[in-house]
Amino acid sequence: MGKVFRAEAVIDSSPEHIYTQLFEKLDQMDQWNPNISKVQILQQIGKNTLLTREITAQIPANIVSQRDFVSVRHCYRKGSSLYLIGTAIDSQLMPPQKGIIRAEAGLTCIVLRPIDGDSGKTHFTWLLSLDLKGWIPQSVTDQALSRSQADFIKHLRRHLSSKENMFQHVKATP
Repeated sequence: MGKVFRAEAVIDSSPEHIYTQLFEKLDQMDQWNPNISKVQILQQIGKNTLLTREITAQIPANIVSQRDFVSVRHCYRKGSSLYLIGTAIDSQLMPPQKGIIRAEAGLTCIVLRPIDGDSGKTHFTWLLSLDLKGWIPQSVTDQALSRSQADFIKHLRRHLSSKENMFQHVKATP
């Protein structure tokens, strides 16, 4: 499985609202996360499972070039916690594309737990395991993955606190 990176944060939003942004509105992630150039829902497999493709943004002078990921994602609720789980999958719906390196997500999981006594805050835990493929030294990969988690949390917080998003709190449950 390789290295697993763990990021934890407290986010000022309910678990349900974060779930909505990261699962139900996943295809809009490229609008608020500048590290992603495109997210596609390739297939909805039941209510709680998606086949997706993400393409990273092309960043000038970045040592890690553009990648894409094809993944199966599943969400479920256990008690008051929400779990968003994904892993790489081969799919005829999206074969590898010329000019983009197909990276692979190992088993990846985001856990959204409400903070006791404050339903408007979430304890966010993200376990990330990726194989970026290509000729990248492990030290560069490690730095890029830990940086991408910190950047993602920063962009998610900014998105959740934006005026347009503050009024879109929809009660959603997987």
